[in-house]
Parts: sequence; structure tokens; C-alpha cells
Amino acid sequence: MSEVPPNHPLDRPIWSALTTRQRELAEGGTDARRFPLAIAPFADMVDMSPRSFAALGALLSGPDIAVLFTPDPVPVPPEFKVLLAETGEQMIGVPADHSAPGVEIVTLGATDVPAMMALTELTKPGPFSVRTHELGSFLGIRINGELVAMTGERMKPGNYTEMTAVCVHPEHRGRGYAQALLSAVARQIVARGEIPFLHVFTSNVSAIALYRRQGMEIRRRLHITVLQKQGVGMLGKVG
Repeated sequence: MSEVPPNHPLDRPIWSALTTRQRELAEGGTDARRFPLAIAPFADMVDMSPRSFAALGALLSGPDIAVLFTPDPVPVPPEFKVLLAETGEQMIGVPADHSAPGVEIVTLGATDVPAMMALTELTKPGPFSVRTHELGSFLGIRINGELVAMTGERMKPGNYTEMTAVCVHPEHRGRGYAQALLSAVARQIVARGEIPFLHVFTSNVSAIALYRRQGMEIRRRLHITVLQKQGVGMLGKVG
């Protein structure tokens, strides 16, 4: 694992994204911000003070959840309940070029949202909502008209762009589709002068191994915390 520079924009990728290249999407203010829930449930605070937690709580209503990516464990106040507290690996680098012979990689758009939602619901790559595709380019592979694999762009902190929703239908795995899509998305990111990165749960050892084989490396470990305000009966969902 490489040395972690202090105050790097990727140490708090959600806050960095919502205060730099994706600030026009931010809901909230100086103490707490989040993406619109129809795009992603990601949120963060300027610090872990009571004032910032109060600002975060003001952004949440009903069963809303807030997904935080932070360098340290979140000291959750009693006004919130923790739905998930795990760690994830933040990986960085340009995946090696890879092709999937015999298939075409296509650009996905608004008309593909139902198929994208169905694929992510089946494969559980992480949060994906009806407007997530608006965050950047999403590429996919169709077999006999069915979307069977896709990958796209999500958070954009500073000069970095996150690759996300790496998913392949269970019946079409082992054919190099994920590798081909990752390299295609990464090429687009690099062509814009940006640096690709991604997040993966620490427990997902097979995915980490795949990304390592493609030439990516672990930059650091982050804490992934899902919060919901107390008194809500319906549990939120990360995916």
C-alpha cells in the first residue's frame, strides 16, 4: 500500500466531490452536504462536530440514509443509528487495456435506466439509482439485446474520477467483460487528463484481486458508514 499524503482529496472523496467538480449537485451547505438521493445516497460533513451532525440530520427525512466514506471511524451520536459500518479499499491506477472479442461496448443513457437498474439489483455492485447515470459516462455490453455488463463514472473529487457499478450478469461471467469495460471507462477518464480510482469492500477479495491483476493498487483503507436518523422503522439499503 502506498504512502497516504495528508489532506488528499481522496481521503474524503464525497466531501471533495461535492465541494469541487460536483458542487452544483450538492444539497446542504458549509457543514454537511449530500448528493440528491435520486443520484446517490452519499453524504459527508466538514468535520465530526455536533454542529455538522445536526446539519447532516437536517438533510435527512423519513427513511433517508447517508452513506459516508471517511478515513477514520465515524463517532456516531445518539441521534443516528448505524445500518452498516465496514471498511473498503480505495484503489487507484489505470487498468490495463483489455478487450472482449466478439462483443461491442456501447454508451448507455436515460433510455437504458430500467435495464441498468435491473442489472444492479441482480448483481449488487453498490448504490445505484434512477439518476446515477447522470454523474458521468456509463458503458455496457448487450448480448441478444439484454444488458449483461456495465461500468461507469460516479464521484469526481478534484482531478480524480471514480469508476463504479462494475457488474456482470451471473450467466455471463468469466468472459472478460468487466475487465474490458473498466479499461474502456479508464481510457475515457485518462483522455480528459483525470486519474481513475474506485472503491471496493475489504471483504470482496475476488474483486480486489481482479483490480490488482489489471494494474491498480490500493491507495488506502476507508471506513464506509451508513447512517439513518433514530426513530425510523424502515431500514435503508446500501445495495
